[in-house]
Amino acid sequence: MTQPRNSDYVQSLERGLSVIRAFDEDHREMALSDVARATGLTRAAARRFLLTLVKLGYVHFDDGRFSLRPRVLELGFAYLSSLTLPEVAQPHLEKLVAQVNESSSISVLDDTEVVYVVRVPTRRIMSITLAVGTRLPAYATSMGRVLLANLPEEELEERLARVEFKPLTKRTVKDATALRKVLAGVRKQGYALTDQELEEGLRSVAVPIRDSSGDVVAALNVSVHASRATVPALRGEFLPHAQAAAAAIDAELRSAGVRTRP
Repeated sequence: MTQPRNSDYVQSLERGLSVIRAFDEDHREMALSDVARATGLTRAAARRFLLTLVKLGYVHFDDGRFSLRPRVLELGFAYLSSLTLPEVAQPHLEKLVAQVNESSSISVLDDTEVVYVVRVPTRRIMSITLAVGTRLPAYATSMGRVLLANLPEEELEERLARVEFKPLTKRTVKDATALRKVLAGVRKQGYALTDQELEEGLRSVAVPIRDSSGDVVAALNVSVHASRATVPALRGEFLPHAQAAAAAIDAELRSAGVRTRP
């Protein structure tokens, strides 16, 4: 998405960050031409940014290939270390996982995606590895729907206008009209449940987490493989535990007077 530009906008910083973001699970190492293609930069510009990042210690260069170095984690840690929520939520998530013997996560909304900020896994149930920092499309996830449903109407519409709906599975919600109907249900019932919309075989239920001001700032989920729990079981057996964990986190955030901003 093209960002609005004015005298305060530093385009070189935008381009430098785009180079870092070009690396992901499927592109751990890239040649100069790969980075240029992924970012839309010229080879000359991509080379300048990459060599600067190499000098700063964020990128490694060897035999014509570039890759991120561990120092890049500092950029994300600065955010996580300033966020009280993970510290408060971690023990509650561990207790929840011990009760249900399924994985649980907490995420926040970043534009049209959810970003995982806490995760306690039990076993792998998706084709991708989920971890703190993982980003997924909000429209296809239970946590994303909880967070979208609690946005002000105008803000929700602005984001929906920019969502590119993809048929991730045959069950995935198809467009903004269908998603609006789903979100209305989420607001009414206070939770979201997805049945194999993000990935075949994955079911998930999510509930909101509120800060001391009562604002929904994150969502908590329990995810299961479809072979281990039906939709009624997810709603009847797992949802109450998730709600109890979220309530405990809410209470602790209130008692500490914490206002958590995603």
